[in-house]
Amino acid sequence: MEQVYAPPRSYLWPAVGLALAMLLCLAGRATAADLIDRPAPLPQPVKLTIGEAKVAHLAPLLLMDDDLKAMNVELTQVEFVRYADARTALAAGSLDLATVGPADLPISLSQGITSMVALMGVGGSPKYVVVRDGVTMDKWSDLTGKKVAIAPASAVWFQFVSTLQEQGVPYNGLSIVNIQGAGSNFDQALKRGDVDAIITWEPFESTPLVEGYGYWAKNLDYSKSKAVGAELGMIAASKAAVTDKREAVRRFIWAYIKAQNTLAASKAKFTDAIAKFTGISPEISSRIADTIQLGAVLSLDQLKRQATAFHDLGVIQTDVSGELGQYYAGDLVETVIKKN
Repeated sequence: MEQVYAPPRSYLWPAVGLALAMLLCLAGRATAADLIDRPAPLPQPVKLTIGEAKVAHLAPLLLMDDDLKAMNVELTQVEFVRYADARTALAAGSLDLATVGPADLPISLSQGITSMVALMGVGGSPKYVVVRDGVTMDKWSDLTGKKVAIAPASAVWFQFVSTLQEQGVPYNGLSIVNIQGAGSNFDQALKRGDVDAIITWEPFESTPLVEGYGYWAKNLDYSKSKAVGAELGMIAASKAAVTDKREAVRRFIWAYIKAQNTLAASKAKFTDAIAKFTGISPEISSRIADTIQLGAVLSLDQLKRQATAFHDLGVIQTDVSGELGQYYAGDLVETVIKKN
């Protein structure tokens, strides 16, 4: 039986977390890639506009300005609360680039929207069920009958439901509490005892641990679903940008991967970047830096399994897994990686 929790404040909720990742030809994580030397400046300045969410795994966006300016790329950053809104703006042609969520590419394709192309994944991490202190959850079947808060049709919803299916635990056997709003609404519900567990995203996963009213059930990691996986996000571009501003987009990719490499190599730098980019406290930022692995973590085969899973879950009406290969700009990523 599904319930609706009425949070004390109203916010738009971000469909964050995992997304369609573009491993492309990088044979592993993007941060492991050995970049070519910085590309030469463009003959004339080229403007790019990116719609972005202020979430930890996108902290590399904080470190790109100097390199982009040196390459004659002018980046305008526009904040979006929801990945879905950034996806809509990208499809409408208002953005050149956007950080989008897990189902955004197949959702767009299933709706006949073919103006989005994927560039690269951004990172992965374990995803543990966050449980209220005093409630015991050691195995997946322990969720049965428990009040579990989740954002319906969000990125983490895809991961969680797919994992339950693979573990043989009926979703309708849980007492689902649908929460729409900021991630803080999940934490408030857990803290007040309105729910037994929450399925959410950072920093709201770490907050209950830091504040002492919840814990991570580490036997319940829903990032390991065969259908969905652990990818947290994706950077996408409009077809027009990839065609008309190709060299600027290529330089953006180079600068982003360089920033990923820098942060992946230093927890201290990653912690500091998370805190500055998101406004999260240093304590929580440090916890997040321990768990997130920057760089794409999924293969094209995994992407196809994702699209099929979204169709099987009834989120999209058409299985577009066979079309995904047509909608990524893998050649751009390859051009900034040194050849072995």
